[in-house]
Amino acid sequence: MESMASDNNNNKGLLEYVRKSTPPPFLLKTYMLVEDPATDNVVSWNTDETGFVVWQPAEFARDLLPTLFKHSNFSSFVRQLNTYGFRKVATSRWEFCNDLFRKGERELLSNIQRRKAWSNKQQKAAAIQVSPDESDEDHERSSSTSSSSGYNSLADENKRLRKENGVLSSELTSMKRKCKELLDLVTKYAQFEKEKEDESTPKLFGVRLVVEGEREKKSRRAEIIS
Repeated sequence: MESMASDNNNNKGLLEYVRKSTPPPFLLKTYMLVEDPATDNVVSWNTDETGFVVWQPAEFARDLLPTLFKHSNFSSFVRQLNTYGFRKVATSRWEFCNDLFRKGERELLSNIQRRKAWSNKQQKAAAIQVSPDESDEDHERSSSTSSSSGYNSLADENKRLRKENGVLSSELTSMKRKCKELLDLVTKYAQFEKEKEDESTPKLFGVRLVVEGEREKKSRRAEIIS
C-alpha cells in the first residue's frame, strides 16, 4: 500500500513538473508565428530580437491567426498578450515585448505566467477553477463564436442589399419599358397626324395641289416674316 501511495505521489509530481515545464499553447503558437521567416513581412522579431512587431495587422488577423488560433480577431489576440504580461512598446506600430519572450530562447516560455488578477476574475466569472490551457481554448472558442457571429451579420446584410438591388433593377427595367412604349406611342401619333394632313390635301396625279386659300395664307405668313 505504501508503495502504491509512493508511486501515485511520484506520478502526480511528474505530471505537475510536465505541466509547469510546458508553455501555454497561446505562447507556443505566438512564438511559432513570429519565428516563421516566411511571414516576416507580416510579423517578425524586432531589431534587438527581444519582442515582435505585427507589421500588417489586417493581413495578420485574416491570414495567420486562423491557422493556429481558430479565429481572426486581432483585438482578442492583443488581449491575450496582455494577460501574459506583454507590453505594447511603440505608439506608431504594433510592437510587443515580454522579458521572457526572446528569439532563440524558446525554453523561457514556460516561465511566463498569466496575471493573477486575470485568473481570479476568470475564476469568479466561471465559478470554477480552470487551467491556463483550458482557459486558452475557451477564449479561442469564444473569439471564434464572436467572429462567426460578425461574419453571419455581414452575410445577412449582404443578402439584404442584394435583394434590394434586385428590386431596384427590376423597377428600372420596368421604367425603361414604359418609356419606350410612350416614345412609340408619340411616334405613331405624329405619323398618324402627318398621314391625316396628307389625306386632306387634294392631289393631281399624286402631286399635292395648293388651293387658293392656302396660297393666301402662305403669302400672309411671308409678309409677316419679312
